[in-house]
Amino acid sequence: MKKILFITIGSLSLGLGSIGVVLPVLPTTPFLLLSAYCFARGSQRFEIWLKGTKLYQHYVADYMETKTIPKKRKRKILLNIYLLMGLSIYLVPFSIMKFLLSLLTIFITVYLFWFIPDTVD
Repeated sequence: MKKILFITIGSLSLGLGSIGVVLPVLPTTPFLLLSAYCFARGSQRFEIWLKGTKLYQHYVADYMETKTIPKKRKRKILLNIYLLMGLSIYLVPFSIMKFLLSLLTIFITVYLFWFIPDTVD
């Protein structure tokens, strides 16, 4: 039963992370990290499959293996976040949502650059 729960949560998280690639309000990386965690505890087959996907390789492989992200990659991530969140903030009609999206953008920026170390070359 525990394995089924981990696989289910991992699959839902993977689905949300996949949607997050095109929707800026859903953060891709945290959902993929959750998927990796759940699949590692639920099914070795799913874990191996996830680690072989381009989605995993592009978004979380560096972090999962070294607990670091190259500075160049961080800048690309931030550029995408700023573009997509900026568009979302511009398009959303509610001031409270604009404010919350702005806070989320600030949080992501701070977390990315102050809490996740750069790759040591």
